[in-house]
Amino acid sequence: MSVFTDQSENVVGIGASKLSSESVDHLVSRAINGEFEAFDQIMLLYRERLYGVIYNMTFNHEDAADITQEAFVKAFRSLSKFKQKSSFFTWIYRIGVNLTLTYLRKKKARRFFSFDQINDEISNSKDLKDFSSSENTSVKTTLLNELHERLNEALSKLSDKHRTIVVLFEIDGLSHKQIASIMKCTEGTVRSRLHYAKQQLQSLLSDYVR
Repeated sequence: MSVFTDQSENVVGIGASKLSSESVDHLVSRAINGEFEAFDQIMLLYRERLYGVIYNMTFNHEDAADITQEAFVKAFRSLSKFKQKSSFFTWIYRIGVNLTLTYLRKKKARRFFSFDQINDEISNSKDLKDFSSSENTSVKTTLLNELHERLNEALSKLSDKHRTIVVLFEIDGLSHKQIASIMKCTEGTVRSRLHYAKQQLQSLLSDYVR
């Protein structure tokens, strides 16, 4: 049973799964050579997926849309600096994530996100199982809403970098290697931050984790 709302559900770049890495590289090469249409195609491939990540870091549709747009504008202006040693996917994600982290640092009153399957122990906890099998839907809904609020509160206590890695791993399904490239850190750092974040969330949500 999923108890969290994944706001990036079905947020996938249009046709991205149908293009090979060679096809994307070809579009990037064309864009670097000044073909605006090629860059437009690249933007269509990754815009919705990047928006999903940024939304789950800001929990605000308008802010996510603005930052996503800013990320592509910055990418377009910096195309000449892209050496194609890493994938464009990693490069644009790094730009988007860095812009979002800067935004979060500047914003004092922040709202936070929810994500799907942050901790299997929570969704499999005895209380939730009991309510899942119960016919008292209103009580179950109340419990889930309370857990949802507690999760947001717990996430707000993580650092921006820890929340970012959690979003990239848990929601967007990126590998440790991809996250390390985006965040410019080692895979060991990614694993360490994920482990720390999980421990912190388990502690903060101890009432729900058995």
